[in-house]
Parts: sequence; structure tokens; C-alpha cells
Amino acid sequence: MSPAATGDLRKLYLGGKWVATNQQIEVRNPATTQVFARVAAVGRAEVAEALATAEKAAGSWREVPALGRARLLAKVAEILERRSEEIARTLTLENGKPLAQSRTEVRVSADHFLWFAGECQRAYGRVVPQQVPNKRHLVLRVPVGVVGAISPWNFPLMLSARKVAPALAAGCPVVLKPASATPLCALHLAEAIDEAGLPPGVFQVVAGNAAEIGGELLANPRCRKVTFTGSTEVGQELVRGAAKQLTKLSLELGGHAPVLVFADADLETAVQGALIAKIRNTGQSCIAANRIYVQRSIAEPFLAALVKRTAALKIGNGLDDGVEIGPLINESALQHALAQIDQALQAGARLMCGGKRWTGGTGYFLEPTVLADVPVDAECMREETFAPVTPVSIFDDESEAVRLANDTRYGLAAYAFTRDLSRAWRLSEQLEFGTVCINDSVPSTSQSPFGGTKQSGWGRELGAEGLDAFLETKHISIAIDSHT
Repeated sequence: MSPAATGDLRKLYLGGKWVATNQQIEVRNPATTQVFARVAAVGRAEVAEALATAEKAAGSWREVPALGRARLLAKVAEILERRSEEIARTLTLENGKPLAQSRTEVRVSADHFLWFAGECQRAYGRVVPQQVPNKRHLVLRVPVGVVGAISPWNFPLMLSARKVAPALAAGCPVVLKPASATPLCALHLAEAIDEAGLPPGVFQVVAGNAAEIGGELLANPRCRKVTFTGSTEVGQELVRGAAKQLTKLSLELGGHAPVLVFADADLETAVQGALIAKIRNTGQSCIAANRIYVQRSIAEPFLAALVKRTAALKIGNGLDDGVEIGPLINESALQHALAQIDQALQAGARLMCGGKRWTGGTGYFLEPTVLADVPVDAECMREETFAPVTPVSIFDDESEAVRLANDTRYGLAAYAFTRDLSRAWRLSEQLEFGTVCINDSVPSTSQSPFGGTKQSGWGRELGAEGLDAFLETKHISIAIDSHT
């Protein structure tokens, strides 16, 4: 039995120990709606204690040489890879995504730890040329301090790794709050970190009421930074809550990714790319293709091919072989998607396939849906859907396509399919998004920065920028005797 578990109760990882509490969270399988595990939970007092423990661990952790931290993070990666099948099955049970995608998420999470194992040895400072003979100036990069990390339910392991790995690499202790719907992968991560031998208090997991835990992270001066992935609305609440302590924030928030398909695109590549960008994690991704704009001259063949492939997708329990579409996370998410479909149809859209609850299972399943001729003011063309719903609209020229794509408060990711190199450059420069994908549908990678513009967030994760997010810049000015 896992050290984190007693029967179906999973303990929290606090101060280097596995701890049970009087409070519990039920974990429900969205494919069956059944509770299959329970996780210990805490309130504000226990979070404050965890932050105090992290602060005590901060001094010794920041003194561990970069090579030492690198070796420990690499060991965490090795453990995640060794236990990948077990962790992937847990991920599918609590999140619902197809098992093949869960395996990929575990592999990518391990890669994040490997990447930052290398990056932590490259937190370079610099020597600044002096302006006067008797001065010397240095710039150092130092850990920001204790970090509170809040991860979402849609990629519960990978988006935890994006926060935990760089923070630890920078020399910062981390208190991780996973989503209440998907807390189990965070405990698997804690098991890997514990087995790797990181010092007690350097990494801890707290679960419970989001408002209470988030409130303590923001109000407690021991917590120097909060890093969060979630909705723009919650991000705005965190900004307001951070004001009193001026707590530093990294925010990866909502998205509403456009897909632009031009007449010169390879039709097969564009259809397949749009579909992958849409259905990954059953559409529950902040960079999912939320609205597709197709140039008029190829709209009919594109739509026909997209509908054919969408209707053929296999729906079911993510643990079953060949499943491509799993359940949504809960009943509320399903009803939200159905409401967006109904609103679009009432506004004049045409239903090409899907559009209703899938009755082949007992969980929160939605038939993959394609909508055509969707008005630009329909809700699904303005706000995230977080479901396998694909609205398609038509444009006539490049300038119109760019205008439609940029007409949003979000700016996380955009996709474009074209074989015109000049157009690809123009789109890369003109689209107002943190990530622009040209003829590509899977952009995220450990070595490149990820984040958004406008109301899609503050800062960047991954890449060299991912380490920068957890480092402060310190100037050292030294007066010297200029005579020997």
C-alpha cells in the first residue's frame, strides 16, 4: 500500500510525513460518477503551519548547491517515469481523460523535472562594468522564498510539475494546493519527491477549501509568491487578495484559442490539427481550439471532413482501449456545454453532429459536437467552452481573420494553417497571443515559455522564463580600495 494511503483514505504530505486529518474530500470518477477515494483535508490553521515549516526549510534548501538540487530533481523524474503506468491510471480515474493521454501527461511531467534539473544550474548572475574606479557591481539571482502553488483539475500532474519543478530548482520550498476534484496525482508527486530524498518541509501538499487555503497563502507574509492556473475570474480574485501583502503572482488563466484555416493550407493537416487541438483532454484545455475560422473557398470540404472525423471519435471510459473522448469533469461542466450549444443554435448555428448527452455510459459524457455558421456573438465564440464542442465560422481574407482572432479578452494560444511563408510570419507577429502555432496543434514543450497576454495571465512557465519566475534579482555594490 502507498505510504500516502490507509484503505481508501489518502493522507497529506506535511513536514516530510504522511498525515491524516479529521476532514476529508471525496474523489469521484467522472466516467462512473462514483466516489472511489477520499483525501485528508485541512483548513487555514494547518496551511499556516505548513508555511511556517516551509520557511524553516527555506534556508537550508537554498544553500544546497545547484548540482545537488539538479540530482534530486532528476531522481524525481526517474521515479515518475518508473511509476508512470500506476500514476496514469490514477490520473484517468480522477480526471476521466483517455489513458493514452494520461500516460503522455506523466511523461511530460517527468520531462519538466528533467528540464529544470538542468536549468537550476544556469541561474546566472553577472558582473556589471563600473563607472568609477573604486566600485564593483554584481547582480545575483536568489530564490524568491516560500511558494504557494495552486494547480487545476484538467492537467493535475503536469500543471503541478510546471510550478513545483522550477520553484524547487530555484531554491524555493513549495506548498502545493491541488484541485479538490483531482488531488491524487499531487500525492503521487509527493511520494516521488519523498522517495527522491528531498529534505522535509521543502515540498508539502495541502487539500481543502480553495477560498480558505488561497486566502491563507495570500495573507500570510511567509508566502512570498503564489503561482496559479485556473480561470480568469479566480485570477482576478487572487490579484485583489495579493494587494495587502504585495504577494508576487504568476497567473496562467483562461483562453479562447482561435484556429485560422486558409485556402492554401493542406486540408488533411488542417482538419487533423484542428481536431487534435479541440479534443485533447475532451476539450478541457486552456489552449483548446475554441473557435474555428475557415476561408470561404474551402469551408465546405473542410467542414465535411471535420464532421466525419468528429462523428467517428470513440467515446467512453478512459480506461477502455481506443477511447478518444472521455467524460467531462462533472455535471456542471456538462450542463454548461449543453447550454452553449443551445444558445448557438438559437442564434442561428447549424448542428452538424453531436449536440447532446452521450447515453452509452453513466458518467458526464457529451457527444463530440460540430456547429456550422456560428454567429460571432454566440457565447461559444466569446467564452471558453471546456468541452468537445467545435464552432465553425467563415472568413474571406487575411485581415478579417486576424481581426476575428484578436477580438477577445483572452490571449493564450492561437493556431493557423497555411503554406504561405510570408503569411505565417505576418500571423506570428499580428496575432495577440502568448503562443502562436503555425501548422501545429501540440505547442507545449519544456524548453519553451508558456503563458498569455491580455486577461490570459501574468508571467510565463517553462523555458528559461519558468525558472526566472521564482528568482529575485539582487544588486551587490562593493566599494574597494583602488590603491595597493
